[in-house]
Amino acid sequence: MELKFTAPCLFGLEGLCADELKRLNMKDVCAENGRVLFTGAENDIARANINLRTGERVLLNVGAKRADTFDMLFESVKAMPWENYIPIDGQFPVKGHSLKSKLHSIPDCQKIIKKAIVERLKAKYKVEWLKETGAKYQVQFAIMDDTASLYIDTTGVGLHKRGYRPAGNAAPLRETLAAAIVKLSRYRGREQICDPFCGSGTIPIEAALAALNRAPGLNRKFAAQEWGWLKPKIWEEAFAEARDGEYKGSYDIWGGDIDPKSISAAVDNAKRAGVSEHVRFEIAEAADFRRSEPNGIIATNPPYGERVMLQKEAEEIYRRFGVAVKKLDNWKMYVLSSHTEFERTFGQKATKKRKLYNGMIKCDLFMYY
Repeated sequence: MELKFTAPCLFGLEGLCADELKRLNMKDVCAENGRVLFTGAENDIARANINLRTGERVLLNVGAKRADTFDMLFESVKAMPWENYIPIDGQFPVKGHSLKSKLHSIPDCQKIIKKAIVERLKAKYKVEWLKETGAKYQVQFAIMDDTASLYIDTTGVGLHKRGYRPAGNAAPLRETLAAAIVKLSRYRGREQICDPFCGSGTIPIEAALAALNRAPGLNRKFAAQEWGWLKPKIWEEAFAEARDGEYKGSYDIWGGDIDPKSISAAVDNAKRAGVSEHVRFEIAEAADFRRSEPNGIIATNPPYGERVMLQKEAEEIYRRFGVAVKKLDNWKMYVLSSHTEFERTFGQKATKKRKLYNGMIKCDLFMYY
């Protein structure tokens, strides 16, 4: 059975996420603002969830129809084939959002969508009451420009939760964004890659996972594993396929941070991720960064001056770090920052910039070749 899916992602990562899905041989891959659409079979629910590095989750598309009144919303949702996915005992809580639409009350939309699904399933299963004691089928809705799109979340906890970082430092970088920075750096495991502001180790750990071609979802569970209509064999085969695709090798990956607690957390996180033999962490001042290697990659996310320190402090860090790395002529650098004056304070104009979002913070990835 051919199914339609949506993979939401952070703004700026749509092209990277689409490339990943194409490499997984998904069909009809189409990147849009903040999401990527694709089609696939039942086993692709498992494959996409296990392998995606830059997507936030995998949503199963149920339907999309115009709805600019509550009556239209009710009838549109009721007409969708919910019985194809939700069994008679399935739990189906509803959540979502509305933008640029007449129906803007989220609680009212939730109630109407829930009621419409209940009526549809009661009629199809010929029952007067739905117990909702079985597996969870989280219903999500997005109402945009008066069109209601309905989904069922196959992922559960977001895909950026790899399972190796139970608690980050004061300003953690989302794992999906760290993976994107590694991808954009074109790191292939051949040269040294360094993060002088590593915090809890997210960029070095994602670099190690990428070098090993290790699927980021190997050590976690997904909501759709509990669904009765997805056979356990589908998941077993997808996990086995991911393990078989791993590389063997030795990699030079380094992370440094001035905060001893962050380095301790990074070491623990690398152990949980199973990459501790490939990553070195040490307490180090970024302003003292030196390397004897003729070339390599710096991929880093220095403090912005928004959450953990004052802006002037951040500028001084950029200035001192800029002085330190000026001598590294043949190194490539990828620095994520939201500071509008980053290039001035860093002392170098970027070769190229790419707009990205770290949560709700608009940033630029400053690329130096």
